[in-house]
Amino acid sequence: MSLELQHVTKQFGQKIAVDDLSFKIEPGEILGLIGQNGAGKTTTFRLVLHFIEATSGQITWDGQPTTKINPNLIGYLPEERGLYPNVTIEDQLLFFAELKGMSKKNVLPEIDRWLERAEVVGKKSDLVKTLSKGNQQKIQLISTVLHNPKLLILDEPFSGLDPVNAEILKSIVFEMKARGTAIIFSSHRMENVEELCDSLIMLKKGKTVLHGDTDSVKLSFGSKRIRLKSPFSKEELQVLPGVKHVEAKRDGILQLELADESFAKAVFEHVTKDGFIPMFSLEPPTLEEIFKWKAGEENE
Repeated sequence: MSLELQHVTKQFGQKIAVDDLSFKIEPGEILGLIGQNGAGKTTTFRLVLHFIEATSGQITWDGQPTTKINPNLIGYLPEERGLYPNVTIEDQLLFFAELKGMSKKNVLPEIDRWLERAEVVGKKSDLVKTLSKGNQQKIQLISTVLHNPKLLILDEPFSGLDPVNAEILKSIVFEMKARGTAIIFSSHRMENVEELCDSLIMLKKGKTVLHGDTDSVKLSFGSKRIRLKSPFSKEELQVLPGVKHVEAKRDGILQLELADESFAKAVFEHVTKDGFIPMFSLEPPTLEEIFKWKAGEENE
């Protein structure tokens, strides 16, 4: 079952929140939806979930209008969390699962499995309000995936998580992907988008400014960075043709910024002229760098 948006536009009065957006996401695929605050990400989620109607364009699920999507097939983790603080963990998860059509008999064993899987610190009889922020967030995530959705929407899921809990969440996302769930993922942390997403879309003022598989998007900006370890000093490398800047990193690594990736071959030949060197890596820019460049452009 695939989700497809075709030339979708959403207008509020004179403001165009989403402008001619098109993409398709297949089962087992993770799509990253990125952009600055106000770019149109949350509006896109609300359009997919049919909370609001598109001004124009078409949104389909398995070839059918989204109005016909069984809501029990969807899991949605909103940026604004929503747990009931004065109920137990078990009752909280049971409530959300029953809303998605699961029976109490089938839910209870799944609750035990997911609490262990997510490494929640606390007993299922504990009140939600007694949990740490990170564990509350894990309860919110469990409530989103407990019914094994076919479409999963995650809006800023890593917000406030420490690195250990962030890794647990990532592993759960990959588990859902392996089950064939189509996942749309939004985050301001580009390292998570880079690690998790098969493809991405970047919105700016509602318009699509980047779209493609993650590696291809990065490579489209050229590989103009070299990281190397060699006997050559920073000063020696700085004067090579095409080298704009050399920066010393940790562990004896030097990072060279090139005017163009065509200069990389000459640099490689120079640093290896006397034989083996421990490291030479020609790299594209990071997704965070690309995000900053595109977000800062005034004209696309």
